[in-house]
Parts: sequence; structure tokens; C-alpha cells
Amino acid sequence: MKRAAFLMTYIMVVWFVISFVTNLIGPLMPVIISDFNLSLGMAGFLPFSFFLAYGLISIPAGALVEARGPRLTLLAAFTLNLIGCVAISVWPTYAVVIGGLFVIGLGMAMLQVVINPLMRTTGGEAHFAFFAVMAQLVFGLASYLSPLIYSALMRQPSAAQRPLVWVEFYWAFVVVYVLLILTTSLLSIPRVELSEAERGGSIATYRKLLGEPVVQLFFLGIIAYVGTEQSLADWMSQFLATYHHFSPTREGAHAVSLFWGLMSVGCLLGLLLLRLLDAKVVLAVFTTLAIGCVGLALFGDARVSLLAFPACGFFLSVMWSIIFSLALNSVSSHHGAFSGILCTGILGGAVVPLLVGMLADHVGLRAAMLTVFVTLGFILSIAFWAQPLIRNETVGVLDLFSLRRRGNAHE
Repeated sequence: MKRAAFLMTYIMVVWFVISFVTNLIGPLMPVIISDFNLSLGMAGFLPFSFFLAYGLISIPAGALVEARGPRLTLLAAFTLNLIGCVAISVWPTYAVVIGGLFVIGLGMAMLQVVINPLMRTTGGEAHFAFFAVMAQLVFGLASYLSPLIYSALMRQPSAAQRPLVWVEFYWAFVVVYVLLILTTSLLSIPRVELSEAERGGSIATYRKLLGEPVVQLFFLGIIAYVGTEQSLADWMSQFLATYHHFSPTREGAHAVSLFWGLMSVGCLLGLLLLRLLDAKVVLAVFTTLAIGCVGLALFGDARVSLLAFPACGFFLSVMWSIIFSLALNSVSSHHGAFSGILCTGILGGAVVPLLVGMLADHVGLRAAMLTVFVTLGFILSIAFWAQPLIRNETVGVLDLFSLRRRGNAHE
């Protein structure tokens, strides 16, 4: 029991590190643009390099977990993370940062592939839903704290006198990854048995799935969602600085922090709503409200914009899980291979923010961010054309509270 508790704590630490490192990119964007004197298009390659790695490694990482087990996969992932952080720390130039973020992204993608089956094996099938929600909360907490800690570091009086002060984060990550490699080497990690939804398929299976229109559409849906999420997270601080003269290390960083914090709160509300309403209805309502929030963020005054950007996170919160579940429930077989294809769609976080940055150099950042309306429009369309073979089970409000009372009575 103690061994399982320690291993679950280790897993939650890994989730925290994944989120903290990943979501530091957004608040860093304005200061890196300033330090390296970048155009917005060149800055767009920062998230591009990171999320491109997700698109390239997700499926091979699943095969590695199946073939060699979780320990080797974890060690390989942490080693890639360490190499990327060392490179950025020792040679902090634009080209090295691009390459370092790509290598870190490879490691992060591998971690996300291995950590879910490891969490299911450690906690047991019966408790997997509970630990999955706990992991989501830990992930959200790290997302919330990452920009705040960045802001605190950048506000120190001595920060103005130190060049490239943000590189200190990557030195700290070097220490973290060394500790994780040592811990993983010593820890007793169980062999995982991948579920059908986690197991990949043959090349013929992937080819067959990619030829089906419904698979192509849901793949585009994941690209649209991650592209929307990362475009807002990566560019909101720069937008607030450009059009409303807010400090990227104060108001901008706090806006990014609140964006991720509200996303975690929205996830909890989404769990409740999906017990009461059809998933397509929830997706349509939240996407419509997200579109309204983006409009206020881009065209409202300074105060409205500062509030509306974080609020977008709340309405984006349910989209990933709903799109993913609608997709898997729309095919009758090969769910593992389909999951791999959908996870490859995370490369939307590479493509869309880069497109926004490149357009911004020609038409301005506000006009470039209208791209988000296109991606949200596609997500909204899913609520109308998706035809899942299995719909989410719903109950009435009174039935929901009745179920809760019966659960408490059994306890």
C-alpha cells in the first residue's frame, strides 16, 4: 500500500512538471521577443517547435511503451527533457531555444503517453476515474502557478540587471529532471498492460482509419482545439502589451495564469454538466460562449480584454474531453489506433500559433488572432455533424442528487 501511494505521488509530480514546463511558454513569449528582437512570425516558431514534437512522437511513444515498458520510456523522456533544458541554459540563443523546445516537446509527449496507463495500473481500474480527475487538478494547479512564479521572478529588483533572466527557469528544470531520472532509476515501476484504447495498431489499421472521413474530421477537431488553446495562451500577453500597454511580467502573466486556472474550474463544472446534458449540447453552448469571449478580448477596452482572455479558458475547458469522447464513440473498433491519431492532432498547437504570428507581421496581431474564430467555428460545427454510436449517459437533476444521497448512504 505504501509503495502504491509513493508511486502515485511520483505520478502526480510528473503531471505537475509536465504542466509547469509546458505552460511557461506563453508568459515567456513577450520577453523572448524583446530579448532576441524577434518578429511575431519568428516568435511563432517557439510554440511551433514544441508542439510539432507531439505530432511526431505520440504514436511511436505508444509503441515504445508496449515494447519496452514504462521505465525505459520514462527514462528516455526525462533524458530528452534534460538535454533540451541544458541546451537552452548553456547556449540561450534563438536557434538553440527553438531546438531545445523541440527536444523538450519530444520528452513531454512521451511522458503523456506513458503516464496514463501507469496511473491506471498503479491505482487500479476501479479508481482510475478518481485519479484521472486528481491528475487534471494537479495539472491545472501547475498551469496556474507557472505564470505566477515567472511573474514573481521577473519582478525582482535584480532581474532588470541580469540578462536573459528567464533562462534561470531552465537551470532549475535541469535539477528537476536529474532528480526525476535518479528517482525513476531507483523506483519499483510495475509493468503496464495497455488497454484496448491505449494500444496502437498496424500500419494497415492507421491507413484504413485515415481514409475514413469521420476520422479526418475529428483529427481536424483536435487540431482546431489545441490550436485555439495555445494561440490564446501564447499570444494573450503580447496582445495585452501591444494594444493595452499592460506589463507582460505583471498583468500579462497573471492573465495567462488565470486562463489556466479557470480552465481547471471549468473542467469540474463540465463533469457535472455531462451528467445532465448531451455532450453535443454542452459543446455547442461552451463553444458559442468562447466565441463571444474571444470577441470581447480582441475588441473590448483594456479592462474588458484583461478579463475576457482568461475567461476563454473556462469555456475551452470541456472541449478536449468532449471532442475526444465523441470521436472514439463514433467508430466501432481500433480505438487505440484512433486515439494515437487524435493525439497526433496536438500538432495544432504548433501550426495555429505560428500562423497567427506570421499573419501578425503583415496585418497586426488583432487581425491575425481572428484565426481563432475559424478554429472555434469548426469546433462548433462538431456539435451538429457528430453522430456517435454511443451517447453519454445523462440523468435528471433530481436523479443526480438522488444518486449522490444513495452513494453517501452506502458510505
